[in-house]
Parts: sequence; structure tokens; C-alpha cells
Amino acid sequence: MTRHAIITGASRGIGRAIALGLAGRGYDLALTDIGPQEATLAQTAGEVRALGRRCITILADVAKPEDCRRTAAEALAGLGHVDVLVNNAGILKLASIEDLTPEVWDQTMTVNARGVFQMTQAVMPHMRERKYGRIVNIASLAARTGGPGQSHYAASKSAVVGFTRVSSMELGQYGITVNAVCPGIIVTEMGMNNLRDPERVAHFERVTDLHRLGQPEDVVGPVAFFASDDSAFVTGQALNVDGGIFYS
Repeated sequence: MTRHAIITGASRGIGRAIALGLAGRGYDLALTDIGPQEATLAQTAGEVRALGRRCITILADVAKPEDCRRTAAEALAGLGHVDVLVNNAGILKLASIEDLTPEVWDQTMTVNARGVFQMTQAVMPHMRERKYGRIVNIASLAARTGGPGQSHYAASKSAVVGFTRVSSMELGQYGITVNAVCPGIIVTEMGMNNLRDPERVAHFERVTDLHRLGQPEDVVGPVAFFASDDSAFVTGQALNVDGGIFYS
């Protein structure tokens, strides 16, 4: 039976890489992103279809509960069933604690943390009914050790890790596993917030055991593992995918 997955924030960066990686492994997909990313989302969907997989696109904002419910409904209507949810959508706006505004704090928590909760809540009834599901939350190394200007981002990603652990407890009885992936320094548009000058690039290359920066494709294998039956007895975990920056 063909597996089906929803991937949020799928138009570019890590989300796009996950979409192409799962498509290459035989998944049919429902890809979501916000309205301003409509063109890039369509491009990613086209790449998925070029791999011979079925793909639908859904314009939605994970910050809005009604959009999350609509995403689940449209994915079910378009694919027939959903086996996997990859909660990838996220934002990062750098700001020191002194300069951080309540508005940016709230926006970051709403997208990065509440969005994971709302999408999980939206797909739960279907997965519970089928007694099967794989939920993969994209957290961040910031949940382990953030950096200056990332207090709000680190807090939001720490919340994702905590939510992952508790939701695995609640959903395990229904055959649903919930795991998180914590990418390190990945070369994406958002990741470039950490790579603002050559000295920062050299620093992260030096402190990473593999002595290189991560690429979006480096995240795909761990996500694919958590999405597959190879991880059937793995749940509630948060895996660092950082080239060896942090050990926990």
C-alpha cells in the first residue's frame, strides 16, 4: 500500500528536501505553505510529480486552527488516507532579549509551537481510527543549545520537543509514534540567520565534528526513518542531526 504524508512548510529548504526525499521513497504527498509561497510550493509539487508521485498542494497557515483542520480535510479528500504528518513549518526572526517585542515572541511561539499542536490535533482522529500514524516534528538544535538573538526561537523549539514527548505518551496506544528531529546549522534561507559572515561559517565548520555545514538533504534520512515502519518501536525521541555539534 502506498504511504501518504502531509508536509507543512514544504515549499523550500528542509521542507522541500523532505518532500523530494519521501517522494523518492514512494510516498504520495500533500504539501502545505502560506500564500506568499504559492509559486515555490507549486514548483516543489511539480518536482514531486516528476518523480512519478501523486501530490496535492494546500495554501494554509499553521498558526490558524481553521487552516490546520482544513489541511487535514483536504489531504484526506485528495489522498484518501494519511499515514505521516511532518510538522516542518517554522519561522526565525533574530532579536536580542532587550530588543525582542511581545509581538515577535508570540508570532514565533504561535507558528513554531502552537502550529505543531494544531496540526497534530487535526490529524489525530484519522490516525486514531486507523490505528496507525507517524508524526515527525522538526524541532532544532536550538532546543538543546540556542544562540544569541534566539531566545524566543529556542523556547519555541524546546516546546516542540516537550510536546513530542507527551504526545507520544498519549498516542502510542493507538499505534501512532511521535518523534522529533533537531537539525543543526543547515544551509537554508532561514539557516542563513546563523551564517551572517565568513567568521560565523568558519566557526560552525570548526565546531562540527564533520567540519562542514549541513544541507537540507542531510535531514531527509532521519525523517524518512521516523516516517517508516523501521521505527515502529521508536517514539518520544528527539534526534540531533547536527554533524556532531552537540551531544545529549
